[in-house]
Amino acid sequence: MKEGPDIALIGSLIGDHARANMLVALMSGRALTASELSRQAGVTVQTTSSHLAKLENGGLIIQRKQGRHRYFALADDEVGSVLESIMGLASQRGHMRVRTGPKEPELRKARVCYNHLAGDLGVYMLENLIGKELISCDVDDLQLTEKGQVFVESIGIEVASLKNLRRPLCKSCLDWSARRNHLAGSLGTAFLNRFYELKWAKRRPDSRVVIFSSTGEKKFRALF
Repeated sequence: MKEGPDIALIGSLIGDHARANMLVALMSGRALTASELSRQAGVTVQTTSSHLAKLENGGLIIQRKQGRHRYFALADDEVGSVLESIMGLASQRGHMRVRTGPKEPELRKARVCYNHLAGDLGVYMLENLIGKELISCDVDDLQLTEKGQVFVESIGIEVASLKNLRRPLCKSCLDWSARRNHLAGSLGTAFLNRFYELKWAKRRPDSRVVIFSSTGEKKFRALF
C-alpha cells in the first residue's frame, strides 16, 4: 500500500451519487435532518442513515443533536471549499447535470458557498478588494492589508474578533460557475452576514440562492 493521504477514500465518499447530493445540499450552510437529506438524495431514510454514517466516519460531516432531533452539517469550510473546487472542475470538463429553470442563472449570480458569498457577485467582490489593495494576493494566499482593515471596520465588521477565530481570516475559494476565486474564510462569512444585516440581500428559502434587492445590489457595487 502506498504511503500518504488516502485520496481514494475521499473520492469514494464523494463519488456516490446519493452522498454527493447530500453534500451539495449541505453546501447551503444549514444543518439538515436525515429525512431532509433523504429527499435531496432520492433514497430512503434507512439508506440515508448508512450514507451519513460513512460521511461522518470519513470526517466530511458532523452530527449535532438538539433534543430528540439529529442534524447534519459539513465538518468545516475546508470541506466546502473542496466541494466547490470539484464542482468547478466538473463544470470545466463539461460534466454537468442540467436542470433547466430560473434557479440556474440566480445561482450563478449569487449563492451561498457553505458560509460565504459565491457566484458572479462573490468573484466581483474579491477582485475589487484586490484591485483596491484592500486584500493582497500572492498566488492564492490572501492577506487583509492595513488599508483593508480600515475599510472592513468602516462598514461595521470587527476584524479583531475574526482574527481570534481558529479559521483563516482570508482564503480563496475557486468558484465553480465563474471559474475564478471568491472570498472564503472568516472575513468572507462576515461580509455575507453584514449584507444580510444591512438588508441588502436575503437567502431564498430552501435554496443556496442569495437575492440582492435592486437597492442592495447598487450599494454593494458602489462599496466595492
